Amino acid sequence: MSDNEKKLSILGHIGELRKRLIRSVIALVITCVISFIFYHQIFDILIAPAPPDIALQAIDMTEMIGTIMRVCLVSGVILTMPYLTYELIMFVSPALTRREKKYVYLILPWIALMFAGGVTFGYFIIIPRMTDFLLTFGGDIAAIMPRIGSYINVVTRMLLLVGLVFELPVLTTFLARIGVLPPKWLSDKRRIAIILSFILAAIITPTIDPISQSLVALPLIVLYEMSIWLAKLVYRNKGQEVDAA
Repeated sequence: MSDNEKKLSILGHIGELRKRLIRSVIALVITCVISFIFYHQIFDILIAPAPPDIALQAIDMTEMIGTIMRVCLVSGVILTMPYLTYELIMFVSPALTRREKKYVYLILPWIALMFAGGVTFGYFIIIPRMTDFLLTFGGDIAAIMPRIGSYINVVTRMLLLVGLVFELPVLTTFLARIGVLPPKWLSDKRRIAIILSFILAAIITPTIDPISQSLVALPLIVLYEMSIWLAKLVYRNKGQEVDAA
């Protein structure tokens, strides 16, 4: 390939990346606007897991508007995540074979489902227990009056991170299917994965409460074991396809 052809190829990739970034930004803006229209309902959903006797408060003049903008942005990202994933996959798809592209199309619905499952798990399992501990511990010593900005920051960050973590089985299954990630490598790294799960749980959860951290770490370990099982499954199927061929 000549220098001119390389330059044209690079310019083509940059142009394609710019086009997909523009589409992604437009989609994100649309979902953020929709989220802003329904921000009252979104706030009711996010505040629902908090203990009923805790009154959230805004101290700074700009705290509420900043919190509303944050909620709309995170809500927009969550709603747009399937489309953002699609644009990312379509950008790298020219480097994939026809068979690999078929696998990509098959996992797209699972990417959306697993992300939604992670957000649901975080909302109904992790958030209620975490907020109950954070907003009631030490309440017999001093009145706890949390700022709404702090509360929303913790809740939205948790929901977004747990949703992303739940993509692990889908990603590892795809990589195993195309031969990039052998299941034996995943099995050999099991002990490291368990340690990293608790480290990641300690980073995600804003408290040293071992119960809250375990509620995050245990699903991570289960997801990793699921990834190993799925990787072995698709590798076995892949071997059967080769034998049949």
